[in-house]
Amino acid sequence: MYIIIVGAGKVGHFLSKRLLADKHTVVVIEKDSAACEELAKEISGLVIHGDGCDPKYLEEAGISRADVVASLTGDDEDNLVVSQLAKEKFKVSRTVARVNDPRNEHVFSRLGVDVPIDATVILAKIIEEEVSFADFVNLMSFKRGKLAIIRVDLPADSPVINKQVQELQLPAESVLVSIIRGDQVIVPKGNTVLLAQDDIIALTLLQNEQQLLSYLIGKI
Repeated sequence: MYIIIVGAGKVGHFLSKRLLADKHTVVVIEKDSAACEELAKEISGLVIHGDGCDPKYLEEAGISRADVVASLTGDDEDNLVVSQLAKEKFKVSRTVARVNDPRNEHVFSRLGVDVPIDATVILAKIIEEEVSFADFVNLMSFKRGKLAIIRVDLPADSPVINKQVQELQLPAESVLVSIIRGDQVIVPKGNTVLLAQDDIIALTLLQNEQQLLSYLIGKI
């Protein structure tokens, strides 16, 4: 994919290196010259010194070719402006934006950001997952609130224990993404058998969340 990242702070820095390692084409826009110089020494992708809120720098980054624009600055207003420019002016199909103030997440969703990333909420969910005895945790909702990534712990009396993935009759628009079994992370295949105490990571429509939970653990 062709990906434009606006913001070369710690998040943008790490993400650009990770995406390049995964063989994506990455262009980074950063208005701090020192951060640009530092990142340019470490990555093979193009680093542009400029303000991502200015359309000319987005055009210089090749936004007409972009599959994804990710705005990851520490300023919510900048991230929203970049996302709206990408979506409305340049017709980029997918926008991702960092939400620094959790109170602004609904604004990002309402104004059309495909994936608003609220790090505070995600961290809270991870903490909740580790300290809670709950069978089910909603890790993240996105695509304007229509999709959810959830984690389900399979109890010993789950109705899907010892079934193969291909035998499951999941709710519509639901898919198992991974199975965490002890120290293993398993990518589910048709013949993968589910076991008690497996942690299931699944993607589903938000409206089907409770139906999926009921199917996997046998209770709401």
